[in-house]
Amino acid sequence: MKLLVAVKRVVDFNVKVRVKADQTAVETNGVKMSMNPFDEIAVEEAVRLKEKGIATEVIAVSMGVPQCQDTIRTALAMGADRGILVETDAQLEPLAVAKMLKALVVKEGVDLVVMGKQAIDDDMNATGQMLAALLGWPQGTFASKLEIAGGVANVTREVDGGLETVALTLPAVITADLRLNEPRYASLPNIMKARKKPIETIKPADLGVDPAPRLTTIKVAEPASRKAGVKVADVAALVDKLRNEAKVI
Repeated sequence: MKLLVAVKRVVDFNVKVRVKADQTAVETNGVKMSMNPFDEIAVEEAVRLKEKGIATEVIAVSMGVPQCQDTIRTALAMGADRGILVETDAQLEPLAVAKMLKALVVKEGVDLVVMGKQAIDDDMNATGQMLAALLGWPQGTFASKLEIAGGVANVTREVDGGLETVALTLPAVITADLRLNEPRYASLPNIMKARKKPIETIKPADLGVDPAPRLTTIKVAEPASRKAGVKVADVAALVDKLRNEAKVI
């Protein structure tokens, strides 16, 4: 079984995000970038499936600027076999990413796609669902547990009411939630080995996809700073402030 894992290059989760002075986007120049944390979980799960003998090959795919190769190298150091970079300077939206992933799935003959449930930069939570729809494959989103046997993937997923288990006939698309696993740290020997693993670079046009964005960003602004709280003497004073100052009651 061949697995494809999508990995995205995002601003590191430890970095305080800043808006550009012209308010057109988030500042990324001189900012530490890393793999989307949910995608790290997806890579770990794919590698574990290979270690169990369920998968035969794990392909890490990233899309964007040339620096995305670093994100792919991280996945290779974790245990992925090879990488594919779809190089583009376009501002990628979930639908364009899903279309390019679909083309790669068909081209590579992939049996299972695993990706993070969302990226921490835009929090869209849409690419996995769009990819499944385009492929006509079953999907298991927000996966906290995955078991594969006999061509069926049993996915325990986190929903508002607790946990739900669905049985998906492969091929399928699975998106990883936080509790699916604990990603491993790439050891120095594996980091060195990753340098020798192949990364193929292609363009969106090679996949027959136009990545031009369909949405226009009008303005990006930081959230308004919160005002300091105040103490009130009693319930009557609280109700008075809620009614006359906050005007919420």
